[in-house]
Amino acid sequence: MAEAADRNGAAERIGYITRVQSFSACHRLHSIHLSDEENKKVYGKCNNPNGHGHNYKAEITVRGKIDHVTGMVMNLTDLKRCIEEVIMDPLDHKNLDKDVPYFASVVSTTENLAVYIWDNMVKVLPPNLLYEVKIHETDKNIVVYRGE
Repeated sequence: MAEAADRNGAAERIGYITRVQSFSACHRLHSIHLSDEENKKVYGKCNNPNGHGHNYKAEITVRGKIDHVTGMVMNLTDLKRCIEEVIMDPLDHKNLDKDVPYFASVVSTTENLAVYIWDNMVKVLPPNLLYEVKIHETDKNIVVYRGE
């Protein structure tokens, strides 16, 4: 495999950094585009009118060149600050459907939660650095979104 070289002739290395953040939130799976009966059929017990909660685990992965001076793709302190701003402040201990304006018209599935996080992380991270958002809704249900 060929390696790219930087202007000093040193091999350019690409690294991936993942930071994990847990948060708790509740929601109700309910589409405004479906009747009550259709919502019950599609979402089952997750359509409970009183909602239900999750202890989510988000994995945010950035990808980039490993800086030959700092040895980092990005400073983890900066990544932590971005995660606080995008995930913890607006989502932790919130009712996604009632407290997060985005979900007033978008069903609060884990897929859409991953898209929401992606769209907001790209606003606060350096350009072209975000690689992947992975959300663990439960130990067995995991969603991956890469901006596609």
